[in-house]
Amino acid sequence: MRIAVCDDKKEICHFFAETAKGFYPDAVVDEYYSGEEMLLAEIWPDILFLDIQMNGKNGMEIAREIRKKNGKMVLVFVTAIEEYVFQAFDVGAFHYLVKPFSEERFGDVLHRAVKQYQERLAVGVQEEKCILVKARGVCTKVKVSDIVYAEIYNRKITVHTMEEDLEYYGRISELEKQAGEDFYRTHRAYLVHFRYVVKYDASMVFLERGTAIMAKGKFPGFVKQYLKYNQRTMF
Repeated sequence: MRIAVCDDKKEICHFFAETAKGFYPDAVVDEYYSGEEMLLAEIWPDILFLDIQMNGKNGMEIAREIRKKNGKMVLVFVTAIEEYVFQAFDVGAFHYLVKPFSEERFGDVLHRAVKQYQERLAVGVQEEKCILVKARGVCTKVKVSDIVYAEIYNRKITVHTMEEDLEYYGRISELEKQAGEDFYRTHRAYLVHFRYVVKYDASMVFLERGTAIMAKGKFPGFVKQYLKYNQRTMF
């Protein structure tokens, strides 16, 4: 098990690391003093304690980038300001630890995070769901988890991933059934993946790559399902 703490205050990093080692001596514990340092290291922990207010990129920005690399990580935000608590849902945070806190409080949250990690391991690795796209005469297997969003125009569906766009003729309703509950039909012509949502309002969804129209009347359902998605994927 690998645990990491990312905080621009070294004394806090040391406290987390030493306390975590005391509870779990067999764990590997990494310390990072900035989000950029952690991103450059590219060593993704199983459990991360991440400060929100840091010099350079803040914790929310770092969490979004890490989620692209490690969607299953147990994420705990650490901050002195409670106003960020609702934003934590956007990146699937497991917990929100408010400063100041005692060693006992930290231990309680750490034990719960470890339990979540162990439960995830017990589930095992399931086969990745894929769809088959026939584009320009070539059949391509696309991982559903890689789909950012899809749109349809004149019966032609365009599937957008972070790397490429694939076009084929079909029904977006069929793709919606194949994609599953992590996707939402924001408009008759758009299907978005909750995993890649950056922000949204009553008329538009902004994704990590691209945007999708929010139809009138779809917004309340989107917000409800997005909240359920974050609760479901919150480790």
